[in-house]
Amino acid sequence: MGIVAGIDSAGAGTTVVVCDTDSGQVLRQGHAPHPVEGDGRQGPQTEIDPQAWLLSLGEAAKDGMLEGVQAIGVSGQQHGMLPMDAGGVLVRPALLWNDKRAQIQAADLTEELGGPGGWAEAVGAVPQAAYPVAKLRWLAQHEPRSAQRTAEVLLPHDWLVWQLMGRPQRRTTDRGDASGTGYWSAATGQYRTDLVELALGHQVALPDVLRPSEPAGQTPEGLLISAGTGDNMAAALGLGVGPGDAVVSLGAGGTIFAVHHEALSDPTGTITSFADATGRHLPMVHTRNAVRALRGTADLLGTDLAGLSDLAVKSTPGSHGLVLLPYLEGERTPDLPHTAGTLAGLRRESMKPEHLARAAFEGMLCGLADALDVLRGRGVEVRRIFVLGPAGELPALQQMAPALLGARIVIPQPAEYAALGAARQAAWSLGAVMGTGGTPPAFGGGTPTQPPGWGSPAEHPPRWQGAALQQIEPGEDDLPIGQAVRQQYASVRDQIHPGAFPASG
Repeated sequence: MGIVAGIDSAGAGTTVVVCDTDSGQVLRQGHAPHPVEGDGRQGPQTEIDPQAWLLSLGEAAKDGMLEGVQAIGVSGQQHGMLPMDAGGVLVRPALLWNDKRAQIQAADLTEELGGPGGWAEAVGAVPQAAYPVAKLRWLAQHEPRSAQRTAEVLLPHDWLVWQLMGRPQRRTTDRGDASGTGYWSAATGQYRTDLVELALGHQVALPDVLRPSEPAGQTPEGLLISAGTGDNMAAALGLGVGPGDAVVSLGAGGTIFAVHHEALSDPTGTITSFADATGRHLPMVHTRNAVRALRGTADLLGTDLAGLSDLAVKSTPGSHGLVLLPYLEGERTPDLPHTAGTLAGLRRESMKPEHLARAAFEGMLCGLADALDVLRGRGVEVRRIFVLGPAGELPALQQMAPALLGARIVIPQPAEYAALGAARQAAWSLGAVMGTGGTPPAFGGGTPTQPPGWGSPAEHPPRWQGAALQQIEPGEDDLPIGQAVRQQYASVRDQIHPGAFPASG
């Protein structure tokens, strides 16, 4: 039996899980928040001195947490950017994923490459304010001295791996996290350095992109460090999803990705072509409105999410004709950035709290189903849908989701899936090294969708026991009912926003 650790450096803090290499059983777990200086600012932190991540990691791993560990994997928040000078010194604090200052720069870059289609063809993703490529343009325009000093760019997980290995000359990343930069293509497996120069005004050094099980190196103490990856990719690895699986993450908005065998180029920019941490791909779509619509309706009815769920199950499918288009903050899928939500079908008999509550759940789920249809329309198979987030525990959602999303619904038990995925990657790298007599395996050749050596034992992640799952199958009558509700929703959607969403359910 071996022991590995997974580190997830998230937005608010660091989680460490220590796992058995054979089963994945969690042996120990620690957590610590990121220390934040009291600067009096309001709202979430959008930039940080990354030394805070190391302090947080030290606190989360104290009291012998890493005793006996043979390998470490790192998951980091995607889309952060750390600009460094030629000596490896940061030229400014790290810009985080939630920094929205680069919205104008993202729009400008999109136009400079001929619109969304140009970027989709180049790297599979249209620039967003969060992406490092847009942050580089913002840096060039607003902090030109820092931009001129920038000679190298790392992502949060890249920087942490580099620090853990004692700051070696070589910097590394993985294909999953690299696919969220806006200047690396999951389809070709190559950087587009011309896009870096387009954004920043000059070339910079970029980290080597490692193969899925290829280790990054070792700590000074001799612990193996795996390639690491972004948090979404690590969570997918921790969940154990594979072909036929999709993941719906329910926050204020919705994030939907599925495991697919190839990169998808979408000229509209609706699909973002991310890579995963195993050699496959994670095409992703987003909705701006998910739990936001539920909370807004709950506030209107003077209740909370649990109360809204209790009300909703008292109604019937179709909500007595009420249809809520949940576009409260505009929408991304379909592309309606300046629209508002709509409540249609008001009649005297439908004006009851339980019908409005159900219309909120049906509207949110129909919006997510629209987004899933974008992936299905491109040949992505979806047989199971993992639903993440506290809203997945609501009885109303569990009752309605199988019919409206058209698949088996899986509710995983709460767990630190990104940290577990990082640990699983560490076990994978450790197995690859041990399988070659204790030296890192040689990699060469291969294709963007099938890394070299794929199919050999070292090239498969270890089979770990999955977390406890609640699986909800659609009933015999559920799918026809779900189709009827979606048709009612689509009729209102298409009447108010004709042509906005050609892929009707």
